[in-house]
Amino acid sequence: MWRLDFHVHTRFSPDSLTQLESAIRAARERDLARLVITDHNTVAGALEARRLAPDFVIVGEEVMTTEGELLAYFLREGVPAGLSPEETIELLREQGAFVAAAHPFDTRRKGHWSLEVLERIAPLLDAVEGFNARCFSARANRRAAEFATRHGLPVIAGSDAHTAAEIGRAVVVLPPFEPDADGLRDALRQARVEGKISPPWVTLASRYAKWRKRIFG
Repeated sequence: MWRLDFHVHTRFSPDSLTQLESAIRAARERDLARLVITDHNTVAGALEARRLAPDFVIVGEEVMTTEGELLAYFLREGVPAGLSPEETIELLREQGAFVAAAHPFDTRRKGHWSLEVLERIAPLLDAVEGFNARCFSARANRRAAEFATRHGLPVIAGSDAHTAAEIGRAVVVLPPFEPDADGLRDALRQARVEGKISPPWVTLASRYAKWRKRIFG
């Protein structure tokens, strides 16, 4: 079985300082079958990481729409922030991407979803992030998993790592699959989620990264 963390950020996100080499090394050390990079509104880091480790990196993106954030995998190019959910999903589908709602009920975050909008786009989704290690409220993760079940959608999980130390804290255990959206959809039929919530202090690392980049670029 493979273990995949479906939500990892690197220095290409404004709130992370994680070097690509560090992310790759941490993923290998924690026995992840692939490293899924989902930087905020860009695939630049994921594409560069794939050049460093062609058979190990899956190119993803966390895209901010007008209503909430989406996670997308198996991308060739980035999709811009600020479009409606439907417009964003349409652009992602043109690339054959796998699309999931990110941390939908974690109201602490700007990128959470209202129930009304999430209900509207549920037929367009492939999955819901039902366990996010940076959701410090168990209720937020529970509501996400329940929503997925109610709509017949699989649950994915991710550490939402902004530091290398967080990578692998939440994973999906699933059969090996062809590295494309259809392969992932099939594998998720036999998947299970494993993970634990990160300590709240990890958010300080994100704040420090933002501060450092504002000051030093």
